[in-house]
Amino acid sequence: MASKETTLGEIAKGLWRDNPVLVLLLGLCPTLAVTNSAYNGLGMGVATAFVLLGSNTLVSTLKSIIPKSVRIPVYIVVIATFVTIVDMLLKAYMYELSQSLGLFVPLIVVNCVILGRAEAFASKNSIGRSVLDALGMSLGFTLALFTLGAIREIIGSGTLTLFQLGETEVKFFVLGHNYPGILVMILPPGAFLTLGFMLAGKNAIQKRMK
Repeated sequence: MASKETTLGEIAKGLWRDNPVLVLLLGLCPTLAVTNSAYNGLGMGVATAFVLLGSNTLVSTLKSIIPKSVRIPVYIVVIATFVTIVDMLLKAYMYELSQSLGLFVPLIVVNCVILGRAEAFASKNSIGRSVLDALGMSLGFTLALFTLGAIREIIGSGTLTLFQLGETEVKFFVLGHNYPGILVMILPPGAFLTLGFMLAGKNAIQKRMK
């Protein structure tokens, strides 16, 4: 039972208590830049999750043989390796998404969420706990980006895009085909406004729970 509670606790903390976007306010550059649609937010979240899971696992595995004096450069090399893998996979199999995310996929290398978890958690804990931490943080980050993108897309254009690959597209006209849209929501100011309301909503729910 204790093991199960520990597992759930490690995963749940990233979803709510220590959510990277809504609590720690980390990784805001891609959060604000690519979430003009739900699909883009989901794509960036999954790409980041792949890198975080891989880097946490490898850093935890090698923590005893990495000299402390060069640990940060080593972590960056590890992270950059997984970023290169995910960038090449996106360009090979999901080119449209790769083009939409643009430079922000390579910039995952300097995402504070990834480097922060490697330094603060993976380098000090077992492989199992590091994997659980990566899963929790990844889920929290992806959920925040998807929610932010969905809100902006629905209000901005009245649609909700869940998948897009070539001519295959899963898109719902949530507010009808004749919805005029609110342009500001899919522009940069809309990202700041939406994130602000999400932070306020999260804080209000947290206070009510207490």
